[in-house]
Amino acid sequence: MILNFKARMGQAILWTATFACLGARAAAADVNIVAPSLDSGFRLMYDLEFDQAHRVFSSWQAEHPDDPVGLVSDAAGLLFSEFNRLGVLEGQFYEDDHTFQARKKLLPDPAVRERFDTELSQAEDKARARLAANAKDRDALFAMALASGLRADYAALIEKSNFTALRYTKEATRWADQLLAVDPDCYDAHLASGISQYIIGSMAAPMRWILRLGGVSGDKKAGIEELQVTAQHGHYLGPFARILLAIAYVREKDKTRAREMLESLRGEFPGNPLFAHELTRLETGP
Repeated sequence: MILNFKARMGQAILWTATFACLGARAAAADVNIVAPSLDSGFRLMYDLEFDQAHRVFSSWQAEHPDDPVGLVSDAAGLLFSEFNRLGVLEGQFYEDDHTFQARKKLLPDPAVRERFDTELSQAEDKARARLAANAKDRDALFAMALASGLRADYAALIEKSNFTALRYTKEATRWADQLLAVDPDCYDAHLASGISQYIIGSMAAPMRWILRLGGVSGDKKAGIEELQVTAQHGHYLGPFARILLAIAYVREKDKTRAREMLESLRGEFPGNPLFAHELTRLETGP
């Protein structure tokens, strides 16, 4: 039985967008150091310490004024803080379309949206300037991929503009492909295509055909394999890939592997209650 197409396509775009863009490396780092790292900023972000994360990202950007990665990382922190405030990430564990479609309407913060757009535009300007000088600039390609993914996130999960999200998601995948061509060992880049392949590959054949006409194709097994690559070897996106795998395993009714991922994440990021909450729901749910 084919379920409502808009619901399925919207859900696919939401998953693809969300999973293409955010992540953090669980590196042991103290924010009170002379030269804070992006790793420590992302770690704080995933522990929901948003003010501290923003200070780390801002400090890093001040020390690297021509590098776009600091700006796009701070934009990720802004979006993640909105996701946390609005309960967006919890929604990714919904196991059926009815529950997903019944989610409450979101009320974004306009000041956060303005700052988010400004930082992404500045990051993209810096990245394009670097790419004009060197088309194989790894950091610039990463920044462009992440920026497109973040824009897709906002459009899909907050504005509920699925077609806009799809356009940005395709851009994120295109930049990620260019990044992998430059650096095949950049395991973070597998995240965008991994989740897209999984979700589109999970759809009914007529829906996959319609999306394929728009340049989006999928393979469920290949998607899981790409997510596993990022989960095992990724830098900034490794822990987020584990979140995505946990969600995929929940949807595949594989409680054992879902539990393993969530327990690992709970240990890495004790300040984030999402993982403990989902573990409880995993044990008490139907």
